[in-house]
Amino acid sequence: MNESPKNIEEQTRREAHQPIPITRIFRVRIVPDLREEFEEKSSSISVHTVNTAPGFLSVSILKPTIWAPDEYAMISLWKDEAALESFAGKEWRHPVIPKPTEKYVAACWVHHYWAWA
Repeated sequence: MNESPKNIEEQTRREAHQPIPITRIFRVRIVPDLREEFEEKSSSISVHTVNTAPGFLSVSILKPTIWAPDEYAMISLWKDEAALESFAGKEWRHPVIPKPTEKYVAACWVHHYWAWA
């Protein structure tokens, strides 16, 4: 029998008796002609937005490679689900794009993980 994500989460919390940190991996494919402007705005707006959020623990900003030249990533670590909800709202499982940076985004994705070991 497959367990739902909610059941697994509740069981894990009961076993650990503490909040479970969540890793959030945000990927964005940018409009290539806006690369330079995106990089300037990303560090001053997006990174600042995450860094000042309650429950935020750490962040890594990743630049493109030759294999995906228009794709960037932000890997952030959050104290728990409540911290992510405080940052991104009830729909925290979806990408958060600050209004001033929306024009740079061609596509984006977000994924969340609990530490395994």
